[in-house]
Amino acid sequence: MGHRHFNGLKTVLLFGVLWAVLLGLWAVFFRGSQGMLFLFMAFGLVGTFIGYWNSDKIAIKAMHAYPVTELEAPEMYRIVRELSTVARQPMPRLYISPTQAPNAFATGRNPKNAAVCCTEGILRILDERELRGVLGHELMHVYNRDILTSSVASALAGVITSLAQFLLIFGGGDRREGGNPLAALALAILAPFAAMLIQMAISRTREYDADEDGAKLTGDPLALASALRKLEQGTKAAPLPQTQSLENVSHLMLANPFRGGGMAKLFATHPPMDERIARLEKMAGDGFGPGGITRY
Repeated sequence: MGHRHFNGLKTVLLFGVLWAVLLGLWAVFFRGSQGMLFLFMAFGLVGTFIGYWNSDKIAIKAMHAYPVTELEAPEMYRIVRELSTVARQPMPRLYISPTQAPNAFATGRNPKNAAVCCTEGILRILDERELRGVLGHELMHVYNRDILTSSVASALAGVITSLAQFLLIFGGGDRREGGNPLAALALAILAPFAAMLIQMAISRTREYDADEDGAKLTGDPLALASALRKLEQGTKAAPLPQTQSLENVSHLMLANPFRGGGMAKLFATHPPMDERIARLEKMAGDGFGPGGITRY
C-alpha cells in the first residue's frame, strides 16, 4: 500500500538518521570497543520488547479506561465492527476513558491483540460520521503496526540518551586518545536532543499515514477533517495533566492531549492540525470516493 506523501520512506530515512547518531556517539567515544555499544543496545532491545508486548495495558492504565460491552457503547461497537469487516481484520477490544478531554487512541502489538479507546469527551462532541472517521484512523494505527514502529524509535532514542548521559559522567575514548574534548562534550549534549526530534518526526509521519489510510478505509476524508477541527478546540479547552504516565502514551492519541505552545511545538508528537486537515481536504478535492481498503 503506497502513500502519496512517501511517509513510509521518510520513516525509514529517519530510522537511518537515528542509527547514524547512535553509531556516531560510539565511534567518537569508544573506537575499538564494541562492548559498550552491545551493552546499551541490549538494554534498548529489552526495553523495546517490554513496551511493545505490554503496549495495550500501559496505555489503558494511564488513561484509567474501562472495557465496555456492546450494550454500553452500541454506536462505537457498530462502527468498529463494520470497519474491521471491511478491512478483513479481527474485532479489537473497546474501552472508554472517563475524562472529558476529547481524544482517542488504539494500541496493541497486532490486530489480534488490539484495543481501541475513546474518551467520554470525544464521544460527547462528535456525531456518528465524525466518530467513524476517528475510529478508522485509530484502526489504521493497528493495521500499520505503528506500535512496533514507535516502540523501536523510542528505544533507540532512549539508548542514545542513556549513552550520552553515561559519557557526560564518565567520559570516553575520545578524551583518552587526544581528541577534541569540547567537540565530544557538544556531541554528548546535542545527541539526545537530535534523537528526540527524530523520534517526534517518526511519530508525525505515522499520524499522516493513519489519517490517509483511515480516510480510505471509511471512504470519507472530510469526516475525519471535521472531527480534527472539533478536537483542536476541545483539547485546548480541556488539556490533560502532563504527568509522566500520560506523556509516555501521548504519542498514541489522535490529537496532542497537552497544552502546547512555544518550544513545546518543536517536540510535539503530532503534526500541525491545520496541515492534517488540509491534506484530508485535498484527498476529498481530488475526487476520492467510497471504496475503502480491503487488504493489508
